Amino acid sequence: LALNPWDVVLCVSGTIISCENAIVVVVIFYSPSFRAPMFLLIGSLATADLLAGVGLILHFAFVYFIPSEVVSLLTVGLLVTSFTASISSLLTITIDRYLSLYNALTYYSERTVTRTYIMLILTWGASICYGLPPIMGGWNCLKDPSACSIIKPLMKNHLIILSVSFFMVFAVMLQLYLQICRIVCRHTQQIAVQRHFLAASHYVTTRKGIATLAVILGAFASCWLPFALYCLLGDYTYPALYTYATLLPATYNSMINPVIYAFRNQEIQKVL
Repeated sequence: LALNPWDVVLCVSGTIISCENAIVVVVIFYSPSFRAPMFLLIGSLATADLLAGVGLILHFAFVYFIPSEVVSLLTVGLLVTSFTASISSLLTITIDRYLSLYNALTYYSERTVTRTYIMLILTWGASICYGLPPIMGGWNCLKDPSACSIIKPLMKNHLIILSVSFFMVFAVMLQLYLQICRIVCRHTQQIAVQRHFLAASHYVTTRKGIATLAVILGAFASCWLPFALYCLLGDYTYPALYTYATLLPATYNSMINPVIYAFRNQEIQKVL
């Protein structure tokens, strides 16, 4: 096959993603102090993004160096599983942050640890279930191109399910972050009244908190929304350029996640 520059860029993106998230996984795995629910969820996110980066590298290798339809299906299944786990892990982190504010008094308890493990099991169980159809049903796409979606060998129906699931997750995250903003504003106002802070100090504190949440949600939306919309509206007859142009920014989310959720954490910074 002639070398596609877009595939090269995706492979480079996968390499950067793998290196970034491998650092996070190693730091969390080998540091006994990082066993709190928050770090377990960050570790799950980093693991999912690490697998996504490895999947992009393997996809490039098996397309251009070791062509195999069977391996191609397995690689696509890995990518679907890992990206689904990445998005689901972002949702679990959002839920955890909301509960840590909403139930602040009971958050640091055995119940929270149990809930975290349940969320991790559900996250990876659902992600594996989403990743199996490309492996099991991808042969239909390889035999009949009209059954393919914009991403070969994903079937149209499967990609629609993935896109609808993404919009559901995004809607839940948006609602949770709005609730978090309300709680943060209420808490900072109460603290300002108790400590007799100036109105300007209260305004600055609230603005910083909301700005951080806006960056988190904005980065997620700007990376994934174009691709999710194109998955619903696009067709296999459309130029591959459109698929690459929307898929590449989606991979950048796995590149940004370590910076937002791990490298900005002061405890992880100390270990690094």
